[in-house]
Amino acid sequence: MLRVSKLTDYATLILSVLAKKRPFLAAAIEIADTTGIPLPTVSKILKCLQNGQLLTSVRGAKGGYLLARDPKEITVARIISVLEGPIALTECSLSVDKCHQAPGCAIRPNWHAINRAVYDALEGVTLADLIVPVRTAEARIPLLNTLKRI
Repeated sequence: MLRVSKLTDYATLILSVLAKKRPFLAAAIEIADTTGIPLPTVSKILKCLQNGQLLTSVRGAKGGYLLARDPKEITVARIISVLEGPIALTECSLSVDKCHQAPGCAIRPNWHAINRAVYDALEGVTLADLIVPVRTAEARIPLLNTLKRI
C-alpha cells in the first residue's frame, strides 16, 4: 500500500490550523492543544516545515508560527516532499543508478508516466483546497479525477 507517514499526515493538519488562523501567529502549544498532537511531535514537525520554508517563526513571548506563503501556493506534493523527500513510487523514479534492473527494464517508462501522474495530481491539490469543507471528495479534489484516468 502506498501511504504517507503519520508525520506527514500530522503536518497537513498543522498546516491547516495555521491556514485557518492566518494571518495570526500560533504557538506550538496552541497547535498541540487544537490538534491533539503531542507537543514534542508538533515541535518536530514545525521545525521540519520551517526548514522546508513552508513556515516562518517569530521568537519571543508573543511569538509563534505562520505560513510562509499563501495556502493556494502550498501544494500537497510540496508538503510530502518536505517531510518525506522526493515523491517516487519506484527506485528508478528517483535515479536509474539505484536500480540494477534499469538498463534492461522494458516497463521503466511506464513507471515514470505513473509517477508523473501521481506527482502532478498531488501538485494540483493545495493547502487551500484541503481546508475547504466538502460534501464529497470528488467535488473539490482534482486528485481523484486524475487517478481515475490512469
